[in-house]
Amino acid sequence: MFNTLSDRLDAAFKGLSGEGKLTEINIAQSIKEIRRALVAADVNYKIAKEFTDKVKEQALGTRNVLKSVKPGELMVKIVYDEMVELMGGQTAGINVKGKPGVVLIAGLQGSGKTTFTGKLAKYLKEKKNMKVLVAACDVYRPAAVDQLSVLAESIGVGVYKEPGNTNPIEIAGNAMVHAAQNNYGVLIVDTAGRLAVDEEMMQEIESIKKAIDPTETLFVVDSMTGQDAVNTAKAFNDRINYDGVVLTKLDGDTRGGAAISVKYTVGKPIKFASTGEKLDALDVFHPERMASRILGMGDIVSFVERAQEQIDEKEAKRLERKIKKNKFDFNDFLGQLNQIKKMGDIKSLLGMIPGMSKIKNLDIDDSAFAKVESIIQSMTPYERAHPESLNMSRKKRISRGCGRNIHEINMFIKQFDQMRKMMHMMSKGKGMNQMMERLNNMKGF
Repeated sequence: MFNTLSDRLDAAFKGLSGEGKLTEINIAQSIKEIRRALVAADVNYKIAKEFTDKVKEQALGTRNVLKSVKPGELMVKIVYDEMVELMGGQTAGINVKGKPGVVLIAGLQGSGKTTFTGKLAKYLKEKKNMKVLVAACDVYRPAAVDQLSVLAESIGVGVYKEPGNTNPIEIAGNAMVHAAQNNYGVLIVDTAGRLAVDEEMMQEIESIKKAIDPTETLFVVDSMTGQDAVNTAKAFNDRINYDGVVLTKLDGDTRGGAAISVKYTVGKPIKFASTGEKLDALDVFHPERMASRILGMGDIVSFVERAQEQIDEKEAKRLERKIKKNKFDFNDFLGQLNQIKKMGDIKSLLGMIPGMSKIKNLDIDDSAFAKVESIIQSMTPYERAHPESLNMSRKKRISRGCGRNIHEINMFIKQFDQMRKMMHMMSKGKGMNQMMERLNNMKGF
């Protein structure tokens, strides 16, 4: 996400690395590169020009005040502050108050509305502890109702649908009655999209909004369409005056223009960002965190939050006791891998770690754990619980079961043993130097 933009901005800042101070000349050169980077990311030229003019003004105003700060670092700070402001300034919450609260989902076909509806339902159920009902009001796209039904069932929320009824306005109204009668805390209405903005579509979404009077209307936009996404967002807002924007497919080959300029163009905040097909891949949009990621500084706050969501305190204490006794086994290791996978896709997680975005040719995905999992899953329950039992005969059988050669089996077992010893040493509060040395010498499996 935003790799090209991040690289171009980084190059603009590096041009100041050999300078002793900011001057009108090197500020002008840096500003030119920043503007080019934004335009290349599909940010409207007018917005890019206004943005860089503000950055230039700030740089010229502070160059003689903050003399102790390196020029490159000062420019990064100025760009960061202006980018946060451009993307909304502060995090915008979602309004689901009411009995029930009603959320209307709108957008073009293919933008990811139905998938987002499922993600939002999961978010409100698990993070806000709400009883959620989703209404299937896309009566045009084949299998749209079935898709929403499957998503709802997978996360354990209610779904309202009327097979045979082709009037989405009636369905939405009836869904509200059903939600109120059955004490649902929030109703999410999934509506139909079109391949392009047209009058029929606009009239329909206007009629649905008027009929149900939602507490929150969200416009879902495919961020991969760049500036076109921003233009579409403006067209919808002119007609239905929605409350916020949802950016989907931020894990794709997006140049970032939509995320950076939609708030400026439409005047409505980005409320959520979606980064994948998994129902867990939904983040509340934080302008300051997104700016940090775009500038290659990572997003360690979001990383820690995701980790905390997956931590079970009882399980953590159980593992701590086992580690202290040097009894950490393959079952425990597999459990930890599963927790990491629940945090989200690996590339997205790595992008949150400061400095990782600057490592070139880093191509790690969810399949990175497949080899390890196949080895462990080819073990018997006894072998998983007793790593020391793995003699050559058992290793050969495991090798046949997972399709890996003996060398790979031995390498994994050796590294697991080293890791277990290091964890044991850490739990005893000693051996830090030896542990760090071993970590540095361990090769990636």
